[in-house]
Amino acid sequence: QEQLEESGGGLVQAGGSLRLSCAASGLIFSSLAMGWFRQAPGKEREFVSAIRRIGDVTYYADSVKGRFTISRDNAKEMVYLQMNNLIPEDTAVYYCGGSSLLETYLYLKDAARYAHWGRGTQVTVSS
Repeated sequence: QEQLEESGGGLVQAGGSLRLSCAASGLIFSSLAMGWFRQAPGKEREFVSAIRRIGDVTYYADSVKGRFTISRDNAKEMVYLQMNNLIPEDTAVYYCGGSSLLETYLYLKDAARYAHWGRGTQVTVSS
């Protein structure tokens, strides 16, 4: 019954890849900008990536640029995060969020602007 549900997390060795998926239900998916955030133990929830409603513009944290790719499929009501060349610092619980607000970088990098969240999926990268 979750409106957003993440999947695809797991344990991977450094240098490996994972693809996270986020499925929406009971939402007008195409009306939402979507973002990925992560939270490590004792840390604040951190912006990772975001994509605008129609997928024409994407945003990335500096720490993941060149390694992660966000995409969405509005027909399937899915958003994805392809993560390549993973490093131990990527270890965190990854959350997807949906925002109906202004879809600029200033808004989309701010977790407080998101009204919809999944429960998260654990990503662990070993050395």
